[in-house]
Amino acid sequence: MTEPIAIGVSSCLLGEKVRYNGEHKLDRYITETLGRFFSLVPVCPEVGCGLPIPREPMRLEGDPSAPRLMTISTRIDLTDRMTAFCETKLKELEQADLCGFIFKEGSPSSGLRRVGVYREQKRIAHGSGLFAAAFVRHFPLLPVEEEGRLSDPAVRENFIERVFCCRRWKNFLRQGCDRGGLVEFHADHKLLQMAHSPQLCREMGALVGQPGELEHGELFRRYETLLMRAMALPATVGKHTNVLMHIMGYFKRQLADREKAELLVAIEQYHQLTVPLIVPLTLLKHYAHTCGQQYLQRQVYLNPHPTELMLRNHA
Repeated sequence: MTEPIAIGVSSCLLGEKVRYNGEHKLDRYITETLGRFFSLVPVCPEVGCGLPIPREPMRLEGDPSAPRLMTISTRIDLTDRMTAFCETKLKELEQADLCGFIFKEGSPSSGLRRVGVYREQKRIAHGSGLFAAAFVRHFPLLPVEEEGRLSDPAVRENFIERVFCCRRWKNFLRQGCDRGGLVEFHADHKLLQMAHSPQLCREMGALVGQPGELEHGELFRRYETLLMRAMALPATVGKHTNVLMHIMGYFKRQLADREKAELLVAIEQYHQLTVPLIVPLTLLKHYAHTCGQQYLQRQVYLNPHPTELMLRNHA
């Protein structure tokens, strides 16, 4: 992956002073850490639809299933204006080749979840900002998250892992994919998929193993849907442990008893959350190399994202 991976980001999180009060919400993890690996595409729906800086605060009101975007004091309905912007902007973003989006939590335009919906001055429900909801409908398979939730190490790893997987899939499609290439892609991602959803991994395997039963385009569309659905499910400690034990099985005839015992201890310590995932993984990667296990060396699971991000270093 030589070219930067494009992800959309709410503009205020990049330090742009576009908020209703003329301020920003700079997130240095996004700009200084993720910015080293991703091309950050700024989007501010409120400024994009022509509202000034600063501007009157607004909120979602009315029917939670179809809320209206209303200014709080002057009672101006901005729903149609925002909806028109969303339609235009989403078509524009189709050309940006995005592999994900980080939204500003709580925003009536960009909040992804738990945005207040009001009726008669009372919060009656939670929903999504109008632009965030439109984005998810338009790009249902793309990884999306809010910046606040990225402070959770597990959520952060899951989101970034999905973004890199999305980029690998898009690169695969760009290279002129064929059925043989899909078999190879699935084989390389099998352990990663198992860590997220063993059931969907089996469904993908069954799909790949049905040559000729589906038209080319339909086969790849179904596989993509299953792949991104699987990656959206959290890779839990239990599922990771099962994958680690599965990998260890490849060395049962090649390792000495002392080495096997060392591996089992490391995996058990990870399972008990006394050491991070990187500890047993480092041992397994070492043995995959020294034992010449080419199948394992090709597994994306062992290196799903840059080690500099240290996403597997938390216990």
